[in-house]
Amino acid sequence: MENIGLVGAGIGAGLAVIGTGLGIGRLAAAALEGAARQPEATGDLRALMIVAAALIEGAAFFALVICLLLAL
Repeated sequence: MENIGLVGAGIGAGLAVIGTGLGIGRLAAAALEGAARQPEATGDLRALMIVAAALIEGAAFFALVICLLLAL
């Protein structure tokens, strides 16, 4: 029965990583579309994209830490 917690933590970590990948992919697609529409705003879009990607990654790291703590 101890292994069920490890399986749950693995599934939770996997879902967190999948969600993060999808989120960053959509973010990059939207930023590229915005840069294609307004090339002069590329610098602003890049800065906003980096901040948003960092926030998404932070949420993913938090989810991974919680999953690892639940596995203990």
